[in-house]
Amino acid sequence: MPPFEGLDTVKDKFTFMSLDDAEKLEGVLADNKRVLIIGAGLIGLKCAEGIEKRVSHITVVDLAPRILSSILDDEGAKIVQSHIESKGIEFKLGVSVKSFNKTAAVLDNGQTLNFDILVLAVGVRPNTSLLKDIANIDRGIIVNNKSQTSAADIYAAGDCTQTLDVSSGQNKIMALLPNAYIQGECAGVNMASGEKTFDKAIPMNAIGFFGLHMITAGNYTGETISPGPQSPVPSPQYKKLFYSDNKLNGYILIGNVEKAGIYTSLIRERTPLDTIDFALVCQRPGLMAFTKEIRMSKLGAAS
Repeated sequence: MPPFEGLDTVKDKFTFMSLDDAEKLEGVLADNKRVLIIGAGLIGLKCAEGIEKRVSHITVVDLAPRILSSILDDEGAKIVQSHIESKGIEFKLGVSVKSFNKTAAVLDNGQTLNFDILVLAVGVRPNTSLLKDIANIDRGIIVNNKSQTSAADIYAAGDCTQTLDVSSGQNKIMALLPNAYIQGECAGVNMASGEKTFDKAIPMNAIGFFGLHMITAGNYTGETISPGPQSPVPSPQYKKLFYSDNKLNGYILIGNVEKAGIYTSLIRERTPLDTIDFALVCQRPGLMAFTKEIRMSKLGAAS
């Protein structure tokens, strides 16, 4: 748990990282309990969604000025926050907890929040101690496109690693299940004397809160385009694409997330945008925006 002053005085405090954590939390939930969640990221908001109907009130605190700050821009975050607030959940953003005293949290702005249950959802970092002084380590274990570490005959894969994000050209920790699967396969093949590389990793998240779905991927640099819905829609919708140097860098989709895989593919493959009908893809993603050769290739047919 993070080192907050007075945290040891809080009786009912929980993390939200495993099934055991969830079961322990469930054991103290009651409809007269007030819950304070520290962290407005994916973990904290999923926790809020899961317990919303089982407690009297939920307050979410985060140092960042917006919710989901690692995956949404300001406008997208406002849309999602408004949707979650409509369920009765309260946010305190741009502030941090200075100290705890049993069932009270004092914020750095002087405000005091009273609660019955505390959930700490401020994220995790890789445990790299196994390779300390053996392999190159930054925030995570640094690996190449074969999942090799800098130490001979030692491979690493998954959330503990730091690898190339092709959408930004930077080495990053990308703690995502799809990347972990492919990295693990890559490491296994190479450990067994095979030859395999994985050089198409990108940050990507697909998640929803209270029925509002979103998918985000890549990085948010370059010029932007935000095509609105073509007709009135009953629920919040938001789309923003980020591009530069004739390549799609990233996207944010909220509400209508159909065919997001088209955008993901453009990022992973670093497809030159002048080889497709980018205007059509922005508004209505689909294979018809691609050349016949690319369409046939993606459909698995011979060109």
